[in-house]
Amino acid sequence: MSRSARSLNSANMRRFHTALLSWYDQHRRDLPWRRDLDPYHVWVSEIMLQQTRVAAVLDHYARFMMRFPTVQSLAAAREASVLAIWSGLGYYHRARRMHQAAKVIVNQRGGCFPRTAEKWADLPGIGRYTAAAIASISFGEAVAVVDGNVARVVERLLGRPVGKEETWLQAEALLEAQRPGDFNQAMMELGATICTPRAPQCLLCPVSAFCRSRGAAETSPRSPRKRKQLSYALAHKHSAILLVQRPADASLMAGMWELPLVGPGGLNGNELLVQVRHSITDTDYQIAVFAVSPLDLPDLETAGRWLTRNQWERLPLTGLTRKILRRLQAESKPKVAESNL
Repeated sequence: MSRSARSLNSANMRRFHTALLSWYDQHRRDLPWRRDLDPYHVWVSEIMLQQTRVAAVLDHYARFMMRFPTVQSLAAAREASVLAIWSGLGYYHRARRMHQAAKVIVNQRGGCFPRTAEKWADLPGIGRYTAAAIASISFGEAVAVVDGNVARVVERLLGRPVGKEETWLQAEALLEAQRPGDFNQAMMELGATICTPRAPQCLLCPVSAFCRSRGAAETSPRSPRKRKQLSYALAHKHSAILLVQRPADASLMAGMWELPLVGPGGLNGNELLVQVRHSITDTDYQIAVFAVSPLDLPDLETAGRWLTRNQWERLPLTGLTRKILRRLQAESKPKVAESNL
């Protein structure tokens, strides 16, 4: 009969808790949102970390906190300003919903944060995991969390596949109720740094004595990644460049600003300024950016706006556009220099 977390006797459970929390106390990463229990800091970090690596979040978190140090400043901001700071993190619906939730907290709840996972889940953009993470870390509520890292640790501990709902039940059974926030972070930290998908460091695992698995689990073959080529135009007029805005009802990155997308057939003879690789989800893009005269883009010029660097830096640019403009600035192409990138 397969062992479950709920079948561990009290002595083994205490040893499990002690081993995991002692390891976490000694080896946890020094991350800025862990330096206090402020629910605003925890909330912002948890939203940013959804489907995003820690390394990619660090700089964005610092810039975001500098621009919006409190929930009141976030609630008072324009959505465009929030998206501009968020640019580069992707999944922009996260920023929009966090902005909406900030308005609810400030305008309807007097600036008071919910103290339970149930109440957090009432806010826009807050799911089961995020609600439990904030409530346990900031307010000490004894609720477990399950993200991809925790689910993997639970399955490895049990030595068998575990369904979604059972994973939550097993995580609740394992939870250390006296330090729920630290325990939840320890489980996530273990999965992120030791119990990794393809190269688990079992010899370094603090809870290996309780684990029924050894080494990487078998994984299903990955679907081949898609490959696409796109071409963008950089048109400049004195100290401004031409940018266009995505429709407000676009399915992806609605309302964001970007360089004009043009067909490669219409760019014959134009100077290639830069090539950029860009990857999202299951697709790898090869991006080419060409210097184009405004005369070649009469329709786009009507639909777009000429913006100086000071102006476009404050706009919510797509992550790709921001990457292109920074790359062009770094390479200091003559054509680019004229537009004061």
